[in-house]
Amino acid sequence: MKALDWFSSWFRDKSTITLNAGFMELVAKVHYKRLAIDTCTDIIANALTRCEFTTFKKGKETRGNLYYMLNVAPNQNQNATEFFHSIVTHLINDNECLVLQQGEELIIADSFDRTVYATKPNSYKNVQVGDFKFDKTFPEKDVFYFKLNDHNIMKVIDSLYEDYGKLLASGINYYKRKNNKRYAMKGDYLRGMTEEEQNQIDEMFEEQLKDWFDPNKEGAAFHLSKDLDMEDMSDGQKSTGNVGTSRDIRDLVNDVIDFVAMGLHVPRGIIKGDVSDIEKQIDSFLMFCILPLVKLIQTELNRKFYEKEQFLERSYIKVDTSQIKVVDIVQLANAVDKLFAVGGLCIDDILELLGKEPLNTKWSKKRFVTKNYQDAENLEGGEKNENEPI
Repeated sequence: MKALDWFSSWFRDKSTITLNAGFMELVAKVHYKRLAIDTCTDIIANALTRCEFTTFKKGKETRGNLYYMLNVAPNQNQNATEFFHSIVTHLINDNECLVLQQGEELIIADSFDRTVYATKPNSYKNVQVGDFKFDKTFPEKDVFYFKLNDHNIMKVIDSLYEDYGKLLASGINYYKRKNNKRYAMKGDYLRGMTEEEQNQIDEMFEEQLKDWFDPNKEGAAFHLSKDLDMEDMSDGQKSTGNVGTSRDIRDLVNDVIDFVAMGLHVPRGIIKGDVSDIEKQIDSFLMFCILPLVKLIQTELNRKFYEKEQFLERSYIKVDTSQIKVVDIVQLANAVDKLFAVGGLCIDDILELLGKEPLNTKWSKKRFVTKNYQDAENLEGGEKNENEPI
């Protein structure tokens, strides 16, 4: 290996760039995008798993097999948390998710082909779960099909990252080039040399400078011969104030997180752990991200589990989202007291809000109203005329 070859191989990063006919081609790494997407996915899924799927029969809350299936074990291989994490992952990455009902189990399909009809129910074929492929075609009424958006937002994010990822790769390589070491070796190399002399010079560059540039060595010595001069040409030695820092790369990564968060309606502060205005951020997260997703899942489950007549008789599934937002018991006290005073909550309702088990007694289910309130129909302004009929 000659000295020039050694220097070029030392500074070249083959994992990020390749040289092609004198031009540099940048390779955009996808793990920055996956970091942003997976972080948003986990945040959305974790919020969804805090919801409780309550079941009602003719307006009365009941707990049966359906309640157990949606809140504890949808199938024999997954608990409810894993199940809904998987649904959210499919919805974000594929923009759709297919769930099969096999007996009293709900199973998520890994792949499928959907045929859309205009005047009759859609059908699903080539449905595969893991390594098992169903050899039947499922009609619309036998499956739960969830679709997140009319257009797959991930295709937009991927298109953005095709350009922005290269910009990020360029920034990383610029940081490396601006902060690595460069030396100019000055000496009389034009004189005639024997093969032995040339090998000695090559050995000097390869062996001595290798230790010199090794960041893991605490110290290294380099013998500078009489006719050899070494000048530091690194950007860090120049007074240009133009040396790249790792903060430049972090800013580009933050940009990737920002446009992924924007596409999935997750506030950027929640992703980055920013606690300023956290209440407003959570409210925005619930309003524009979680509640529409809950509505999507709730509507599809009601559409397939209940007939129209049953739903109109108030037999349905309702997703309770009150436990998503963690509220301090001290902050909750005034609101609970007010709701209890107007009959909005009973003792059992309050215990459930606090995450405790209800007493399920006759007195704990009673509702009370303070005497400060009266029937609005009996309110009349001014003094009452004694001759006026009651």
